[in-house]
Parts: sequence; C-alpha cells; structure tokens
Amino acid sequence: METLGCPKNQVDSDKLVGSLMADGLVPAGSAETADLVVVNTCSFIEEARQESIDTVLALSDHRADGARLVVTGCMAERYGDELAGALPEVDLVAGFGRSVTATRTLIPVSSAPLPDFDLLNLPRPKAIAPWAYVKIAEGCDRACGFCAIPSFRGPQRSRTIDSILAEVDSLEAREIVLVAQDLAAYGRDAGVGERGIVPLVSAVADRVDRVRLLYLYPSDLTDGLIEVMIGSGMPYFDLSLQHVSRPLLARMRRWGDGERFLARIADIRALAPEAAFRSNFIVGYPGETEGDHDQLLDFVGAAQLDWCGFFAFSREEGTYAADLDGVVERGLMDERLAELRELQDSITAARRDELIGTSQIVLVDEVGVGRSHREAPEIDGIIEIPDDLGVGQMVTVSIVGANGPDLVAVTP
Repeated sequence: METLGCPKNQVDSDKLVGSLMADGLVPAGSAETADLVVVNTCSFIEEARQESIDTVLALSDHRADGARLVVTGCMAERYGDELAGALPEVDLVAGFGRSVTATRTLIPVSSAPLPDFDLLNLPRPKAIAPWAYVKIAEGCDRACGFCAIPSFRGPQRSRTIDSILAEVDSLEAREIVLVAQDLAAYGRDAGVGERGIVPLVSAVADRVDRVRLLYLYPSDLTDGLIEVMIGSGMPYFDLSLQHVSRPLLARMRRWGDGERFLARIADIRALAPEAAFRSNFIVGYPGETEGDHDQLLDFVGAAQLDWCGFFAFSREEGTYAADLDGVVERGLMDERLAELRELQDSITAARRDELIGTSQIVLVDEVGVGRSHREAPEIDGIIEIPDDLGVGQMVTVSIVGANGPDLVAVTP
C-alpha cells in the first residue's frame, strides 16, 4: 500500500489495509513481493497528480509477475475512466465507494452518500505508532475558489461520535489527531454546529493523553472550541488562512482578513502563552498584487507563527478560480514564494531557539524521536531525545539545543 497526499488519505489506507487483512491477505514488505499493489493517490494540485502518476509507473516497473496494480484515492475518483485509459499498466481504477478488489465501476461519494464500500466507517488495525489519525467526516460543503475537493469528495458527511470513539479506543494510541476536510464543521450536516466538535474533542481527550486538530477554518474557531483545546492540554492551532488580503480572500470565496486573524491569535496567546500555531498560504492566486503580497509579508512577520507552509497557486479544472483574470506569472510567483519562505524559516528558527533551557513533555514516537504539543506528527519538526527512552512513553525532557526546526533534548 503506497499512500500519497494528506493525513486523510493515510486513514483511508489504514482502513483498506484492515479490510484486505480481514479478507485473508497479509501486508507485503515491498512491491516486488506483493500479489496486490495499491496506490492511494492525491489530486489536490498538479504537483500531487504528477507525483501520483510517477509513483504508479515506478511501482508497475517493480511489481512481481502476475501482481495486480490498483489505483484508488482522489485521482481515481476525480478522473475515473480517463485515468484508466491513460495508464494501461493499471489493472483496476477504484473510486472511494468500491473495494480495491472489485470491478472497475466508480461510485462517487457525491452521488452515493453511503457507498457499498464505506471507507469512512470501516474498522482499521491497531495503531503501530503511539499516535494515529482519525477521520471524523468526509466531504466539504464550502465553495473555496481554488479547491476541487467538494466535486469529488462530495458534501460533508459526519460520523457519529460513538463510531469515532470506538475507533479511538481500538487504536490504543496515546495521541489522536482528528482530521477532516472541514474539521470544525463536524456535525453541521446533522444540524448541531459547534455542539458537534466541542463535545467530540472533550470526549476524545477523556480517552487519550493528547487530542490534536488538523485543520481549522478561521471563522469556526469559536471561544468554546478554543477553551476545550486549551483545557485538554493541546494548545496547537492549525488554522487554514490561505491569505490575509481582504479583496483577495473575497476572490478566493473565503472569510476573514489579516487584522481579524492577528486579533484571534493574540486572544489565544493571552489565554495560553505556550500555544503553537501553524498555517498555510496560497501564493500567486489570480489577481494577487504586490500590495497583497506585501500585506502577507507583514502578517507573517507580525504573527510569528511556529510553522507555516506556502504553496504556489494551481489552476484546477472546474473550480471558480480556473478562469479568473489576473494570472500571476510563474517567475513572479516563485520570487514571492522564496521571499515568504525565507522570512518564515527565520521565524521558525527563532521560536525554536526560544525553547532552549525549557522543560517539555514529549511523546516518544520512535527511538531517539519525540514530540511536544508544538509538533504535529509527519508535518512539523521533531525533538531529538536519548535513545534509551521507551517508545510510547510520555517523558519530561530539557531542551539543550536547536537545529533549525528540530530541537535537541536530554533527560533532567
């Protein structure tokens, strides 16, 4: 099983693996030794699609004679028969609603809210790490100008709290990372609004040492949600901001502006000075001016976020932004990206340096590697710890050094 893209795809892969194991298959160590090779693809932007295709072709070249190659995930759902025709090496293209051992027929979630093969509610194996992602909903009801996800993932479909908690219990992990396309909107499709996500976070926090949320639409970051996140001991705020220029955000069909974002961040830091923040921004969205870019630079400098990603705008077929005027030339886009990344790298390094001399509680992910509440797994930096600390332990360590995004710690 080869998984590409976001944490939500990883959850889908875990559930596919669980289903295949229940059918009597066992995991193979490599494509060369497997009878069945599955690629869970990403289709969010052009670079992700190219990576998916390259991975499929590479695995095809290395699979054993007679082994079946199956493509599933976002590319399979979004492009379906077109993808099957373009990749004759593939034995099966299976959308979200169909088993990877079933027919070539695609059943989009958008037209079949409860597919015959329902990944969202499938059981999955026990976590192999001390942490695990848990997907709490599928689909999205928003209409952001740059995003094609609702067109192939369908409208939001929230799981029941009981089904989520049962999965949390079965994973036996110390940290649970809740994920969804629109996390804070959990339960809104059932008419409960904030009364959905806040009780869910509280209930998960009662079961595990840590509950982390990835990611949050800024208008849904309510006082109640902030309180439960801080109260659970996990003040880590992954905010989907995308830009700070009000006119550009309006073109993106999104809420907010830099002033509101800064005010909310300041409010949280007043309640929890130890809070960590992450966000992502799109650079070069159609119509982005030098003034818009300067606003974003000023915001990044003022916000002092712990972690930040910057991504070049990708024109996605079928989205509102696909035909907008004001296209930003790729060379200028790259210049803006470089300027922002250089600024953020210096901010991240400075914020990590500030932790030298402090004590932090870390979860030991693997030998020599730990994370405090400030580091999300697989996304942020790590804390290098002594090799004799047992995997899965929660340990207090002293920070003695920093290497860019990573910290170095010793036991007191």
